[in-house]
Amino acid sequence: MFFMLVLSATMLCASAQTTNDPVIFEIGGKPIYKSQFMKDFLKSIGQDPAASPTACTYEKRKALEDYVQLYVNFQSKLADAYAMGLDTVSSLCDELGVYRKELAAPYLIDSATMQGLLREAYERNHYALHAAHILVPCPETATPADTMKAYNHAVELYQKALTMDFYKLAQQEMYDQRVKDQDPLVREKATQVNPYEGELGCFTVFDMVYPFETAAYSMKPGEVSGPVRSRYGYHIIKLFDRYVYFGKSQFAHIWIAEKDPNARGKAFAAYKLLQEGEDFGLVARNNSDDNSTSKTGGVMPELACNQLPVEYVEVVAKKGLKVGEVSEPFHTRYGWHIVKLLKKDSMPDFESMVPYYKSRMTRGERSTKPQHIFVAQCKEKYNFVDYTKVKASKKKKAPYMASLEQVRSLITDTIFSGRFSYDSNQITDMRPLFRIGDRQYNSRQFARYLRMNKKIHRPCDLDVYLNERYMEFVDAKVLEYADSRLEQDNPEFGELINEYRHGLMIFAYNDKAVWSQSLKDSAGFKAFYDRVSPQHSYDDTNDAVYFWNHRARVAVVTIDDSACLKPSKAEKIVRKGVEKGWSLNSIKDALLDKVSKKKCTAEEPVTVELQLVEVGNQNLLTNNEWSKGIYPRSTEKGYRYLIVEQVLQPELKTLEEARGFYLDAYQNYLEAKNNAALREKYNVKIHQDVIDEITY
Repeated sequence: MFFMLVLSATMLCASAQTTNDPVIFEIGGKPIYKSQFMKDFLKSIGQDPAASPTACTYEKRKALEDYVQLYVNFQSKLADAYAMGLDTVSSLCDELGVYRKELAAPYLIDSATMQGLLREAYERNHYALHAAHILVPCPETATPADTMKAYNHAVELYQKALTMDFYKLAQQEMYDQRVKDQDPLVREKATQVNPYEGELGCFTVFDMVYPFETAAYSMKPGEVSGPVRSRYGYHIIKLFDRYVYFGKSQFAHIWIAEKDPNARGKAFAAYKLLQEGEDFGLVARNNSDDNSTSKTGGVMPELACNQLPVEYVEVVAKKGLKVGEVSEPFHTRYGWHIVKLLKKDSMPDFESMVPYYKSRMTRGERSTKPQHIFVAQCKEKYNFVDYTKVKASKKKKAPYMASLEQVRSLITDTIFSGRFSYDSNQITDMRPLFRIGDRQYNSRQFARYLRMNKKIHRPCDLDVYLNERYMEFVDAKVLEYADSRLEQDNPEFGELINEYRHGLMIFAYNDKAVWSQSLKDSAGFKAFYDRVSPQHSYDDTNDAVYFWNHRARVAVVTIDDSACLKPSKAEKIVRKGVEKGWSLNSIKDALLDKVSKKKCTAEEPVTVELQLVEVGNQNLLTNNEWSKGIYPRSTEKGYRYLIVEQVLQPELKTLEEARGFYLDAYQNYLEAKNNAALREKYNVKIHQDVIDEITY
């Protein structure tokens, strides 16, 4: 009784599955369900699967029926391609590998983080900042002691910057750094005073390293930041101002250099001329000290804000100078200026900026953030364990379960110059360094990674360097493991790869079964031509490509210049030659004999050319010239005669004349023949009743 109940339940489930998702095709005994077919069909016509079905029309039903045949042919070929082992062909696998690598990239980052970074960049891009900074150098590979020393010094500078003139503090710090430097040229520069030491001008998103940018955009004008760590060291930042960003702009300007003792007076005198209606370009040519622009009326090239003096940005963003307006004279460290705004951009929408942001995010800390977060997620998801940080027992002094000591013993300062070699037998400690999922990695594999991924690196503490490369190795292997599971963990990705794999396999299959076959089988191709060519009809528009239309043999006689030979003389010679049946060369020689050697300067005063032209594919003859005769034409300097020698009636093209069209037809024939054979070979069954019930 229990067995019968179980059997009944099983049959009910199977029946329910068949009812909800019936089999639509069977190919080689393998069922293909309606849901799979509909997914591919709707995708092919660009229809949303969630869209409600609409009224059935003849066009919609025909589109469905046509796709049924294409789908069955595709699946039959695919079954045969797998049977032939085309999925294992090395060239196909290599091409698929290249595509997979490109396609996998978006799956190996945290997409939410990436989207957040893009949006963050866009929001920041609405503003340009004016700031200065003081840098305490400290490379990423500095020892903990050196890092702490640099940080403490940066804290001291920050505290001073709260009460001291920032530029003077920057001058003092730069002086101290140069004095301490071992390079005599650098030390010599310590005596050179820059009154604007640390000045950065205006900048916007991507102009600075990411940590610096993030800190600056979080500040208010007038604020000084605490130490901000970047790969260069610790920065103390002072934000002077924030401007609404207007992209690239173009100015015409008048500049009176600071070294001119009467710079201010000259600037205001020039401004008075402008107020009186004088042309800006003329005033610039007569007064500007900028030799590179004064000759063109002061017009500067289009520049972004980080290429302009801060005051130029301010006069637009803060003082509201509009396109076409001229500013009052203003002073900068370079002298006195008057500007006319010729053009300024507006901020594009977010979607328009995304490609640019992505192109700028190919390197740097911002670019690695989405991947670092993804790696952290993978470590948690796949139960990552770092045995170099796990003790063997709970006792305080117990050793760690794994160590980098043997790898550390192999490296010297030569590794910084990209040289690293070792004997693998030197590594005997085979304990795993870490585990990700079901994979483990040991010291021998880490050493191999260092050898295979050599880098030129600034010399630093070897222990710090080794730890940095170990973390790099860990991240690389975590990504490698996540990559190996993409198809399993992301069905969408798996479908995309399968689509491309199947596309490559079908291409290879068609080449083997149809295209290459059609080129190799010359006897079969000739037999096909002999069989089908008599079936073509000139009156059938579908067969037009297989026929020549009316054609004409036309001799073109050209006299390059009328000065060489008068048309009246030339026409007599041409007509005489045609009447007497002279050859073209004879007509040419007769014309050349009459050419005036004194007046003619043309290299080839007379040329002849024979052409075969066809109705609908030529522009030599007019509609009323399709009969034997001589038709004169004038040219730019000379003239020509079109001699219609013969008019040919429409006729069937030979195999060579229509080879491309016949080859295409022959390949279609071979494919249809192959499709029919495959349907029989794989016992293809089409469940028409299921197809008839489809609505979309």
